[in-house]
Amino acid sequence: MTAAPKVASPWRIGRNPAIGGGEPIVEGTRIPVSAIVATWHSYGDMDRVLSAYPRLDREAIQCALSYYHRHRDEIDRLIEESEQAAYATE
Repeated sequence: MTAAPKVASPWRIGRNPAIGGGEPIVEGTRIPVSAIVATWHSYGDMDRVLSAYPRLDREAIQCALSYYHRHRDEIDRLIEESEQAAYATE
């Protein structure tokens, strides 16, 4: 019996200068990793994060969180800049 071939995940993290200024996003979407991470920090629950991003599946969320763990300083900085910008416009 042969093993089934492994299928690569369709979800990758990439950058597109035309989307979010080149911030890391889930490829095939306009969803920034920083937004997923901020939602995860707010809810701490996969089902709630999935409901916030219905276009994504569990694997895509895991991919974004994994990226975050490898690039924590950058993503934390992007989240902080986003929060500062939001407060500046109030």
